[in-house]
Amino acid sequence: MNSTHSLFQRLLPTLPQGKPIGIHIGLYWTAVVFEVEGETRCGLAATIGDESHHYTNEPAVTRAGRLADLSSNELTNLVYSEHPPEVSVGIAAVNALLPRLPHLWADIHSKEVLARLGADKNVAMVGHFPFAEELRPQVGHLWVLEQNPQDGDLPASAAPEIIPQADVLAITAMTLLNRTFDDLIALRRPGVPTLIIGPTTPLSPILFEAGATILSGAIVEQPEAVLSALSQGANFHQLRKAGVRLVSMSAENAQIIQRH
Repeated sequence: MNSTHSLFQRLLPTLPQGKPIGIHIGLYWTAVVFEVEGETRCGLAATIGDESHHYTNEPAVTRAGRLADLSSNELTNLVYSEHPPEVSVGIAAVNALLPRLPHLWADIHSKEVLARLGADKNVAMVGHFPFAEELRPQVGHLWVLEQNPQDGDLPASAAPEIIPQADVLAITAMTLLNRTFDDLIALRRPGVPTLIIGPTTPLSPILFEAGATILSGAIVEQPEAVLSALSQGANFHQLRKAGVRLVSMSAENAQIIQRH
């Protein structure tokens, strides 16, 4: 069994039931909104497109127009879908339903966490984040592995060579969407601090059981404003200004994620 499936098989039964309010598949980000115990909750995940279905009779989103009629269980089970946009909906639904754990959250950006952990050390980052060049002089050495390499990046195919050399590993939560997470985390040396980063990250302690040390994700605090921006093609920088809070958490509420 794919252990990403195993991860979600452990995670999904812990989620409360919710009443679907809306599903929004934007240009860059997907959002799912539930009413949970009288509270409106919104979860995000990166939108993964599927150009192969653009002009065919087979849809990329099987029940487009009727997703809000599904139960919360049916929506979260889309994490197992073979259609990438539906996987985005599934993980956004998971992120909306996850119990809030504010006592474990620290208002600290993953960039700052990596700068602290990576001082004078080798850092491998899977996914080219906008702060990569700013982080580079703050750590001993930074490798960036990317499926679509930019200047200075290494191709994703270099992961088996690079990740075992890393003293600190950061993995984009996009790997949960494209199901490469398990293969990547298996390459690290035992005991290496491992971050899962990005707004797609499920902020659940169950990910610590899967090998993560720190989770750096996002909480939607202003759903109405965020959904308005998302539906009009906003990127994450714009969503953050609209009302998204960046937080980090660890299993032991580690000192490294607390501001001094």
